[in-house]
Amino acid sequence: MEYKKYIKEVEPEFEKSLEYLQKELDKIRTDRATPSLVEDIVVDAFDQKMPLKQMAAISCPEERQIVVDPWNKDYIKSIVSAIQKANNELNPMPQNGVIRVNLPPMTKEYRQKLIKKLSDIREETRVSIKRAREDAWKKIKEAEKEGEITEDDKFRGKDELQKLVDQYNEKIDNSVNRKKEKIKS
Repeated sequence: MEYKKYIKEVEPEFEKSLEYLQKELDKIRTDRATPSLVEDIVVDAFDQKMPLKQMAAISCPEERQIVVDPWNKDYIKSIVSAIQKANNELNPMPQNGVIRVNLPPMTKEYRQKLIKKLSDIREETRVSIKRAREDAWKKIKEAEKEGEITEDDKFRGKDELQKLVDQYNEKIDNSVNRKKEKIKS
């Protein structure tokens, strides 16, 4: 069954899309603090731009607090500035060589904004899955045209490809819905 190789080739692309979705979801705040809210913020330091996670230890000692402990204390001001620019909802406070970020309570409007953002990320991920599916379908049709597979195999391939897409779309929906519930609660 030659068409199965095209389906196997596309599955890593689907996985990449799912990984991207998860990373984006991790960056969206709930009422609980997590290092992922700040770790990828880009800071100007050492005459270059670096993600915060390469410049500091990041922890969450309390449910609604993030502590950033820079390895080089000379960059505290740069880090505070980068956090403020990246997320105007967060208010970093330098204190005794560390930066404390206390998460404010989430307002109803802010929750709605985050839920809208979830929908955008879901759609973006679905589009990347769809694009990968179209590429695989094109390869299957080309293989049939070249005589490598039969017409029946072409349609079997289309059906299997669609089943796989449906499985990934369900995973996307489940991940987004779990995050949505965390935001609402």
